[in-house]
Amino acid sequence: MSRFLFVVPPLVGHVNPAAAVAAELAARGHSIAWAGDPGLLARLLPDAALARVFGCALPTSWEARPEGLRGVAALKFLWERWFGPLAEAMAPGVASAAERFRPDVLVADQQTVAGPLVAERAGLPFVTLASTSAELTGAVGLPKVDAWVGELLAGLRRRLGAPGTGGDPRFSPLLTVVFSTPELAGPVPDGKGPLAFVGPALGARPADPGFPWEWVARHRERPLVLVTLGTANTSAGARFLHECVAAVRERAGRVRAVVADPGGVLEGAGPGGLPEGAGGAAGEAAGDVLVRPVVPQLALLAEAAAVVCHAGHNTVAEALWHGVPLVVAPIRDDQPVIAGQVTDAGAGVRVRFGRGGREAIGGALDAVLTEPGYAAAARGVGAAFRAAGGARAAADRLEKLAAGG
Repeated sequence: MSRFLFVVPPLVGHVNPAAAVAAELAARGHSIAWAGDPGLLARLLPDAALARVFGCALPTSWEARPEGLRGVAALKFLWERWFGPLAEAMAPGVASAAERFRPDVLVADQQTVAGPLVAERAGLPFVTLASTSAELTGAVGLPKVDAWVGELLAGLRRRLGAPGTGGDPRFSPLLTVVFSTPELAGPVPDGKGPLAFVGPALGARPADPGFPWEWVARHRERPLVLVTLGTANTSAGARFLHECVAAVRERAGRVRAVVADPGGVLEGAGPGGLPEGAGGAAGEAAGDVLVRPVVPQLALLAEAAAVVCHAGHNTVAEALWHGVPLVVAPIRDDQPVIAGQVTDAGAGVRVRFGRGGREAIGGALDAVLTEPGYAAAARGVGAAFRAAGGARAAADRLEKLAAGG
């Protein structure tokens, strides 16, 4: 049996697919350990007994990203103020974990470059987990920006890794596991090293015993829409979430929605009501909109007819795995790239996040719910995802690599 050390950032969407792969490996008898944020891992890992967690320091303060930052400026901010400092802060903890656990293979999230840099310095083989397919073509497709990111990574390598080592630390020379398929990601340029497209890695997640499933069970004749902007866009999403609720409310009696509101921006929303400021008093049209701070996304997708989201890779992949079409409103980072993948595949409609109002959102929602081509395309991508093997296929590749030394 082999030993695998997973290195992940303190981001839910990056931990979940890694956890599914780790659980599959653990079920086969392999030893698993984690390097990351102990609090987040304790909350997200499906069974703490499967894993040993080595805590890593995080940056002493995360600089708040200006809400209006988009495009190239947002990407530079992300690497300069988030992923770069994260690598610097986590590297000592990752090195300690590697020394104490002595893994056969280090498995690093693509944006957690402390993992591959420590592995280079220690002479450990490492595998990359690409939790978003956007990096395969460059997050914004601009050579000058890609060159700037390359310079930043080179500086991190000089300080944390093995200077003189070639290659992009975001891509393992042995294997990069991509949680997508070419049917969504599209063609990939050369030079990224060995790639394994396995589709989404969906594993068991902690249950939410307080979620009102009886609300979901009522009125199943009306399509259910899931509205979510992920966990990292709470403050920026207030206006957009209000417009989504208003769009659903205008279709009262025909559509119902579960809205994820982790930041509590829909003030006045009750368990089955609407927020004040959305065109009516709280509680009006109860039964059409359910607002919750946290939602069991995977379980809800099995019931959903459409998803309105920010085009985060995990949300998109999980929706399409279930054959659910999307309305995508990308905010920043890799999201415009993923949104383009959705529309190119014919599996959804794109609206503008900053200016899209209830009319645009509602029109897009009507399209994906009533025009059969969107659902058919979503099911096609979903079939490709299922055929790719997910967590099982990823574990096969990691197991084979570890066995081969």
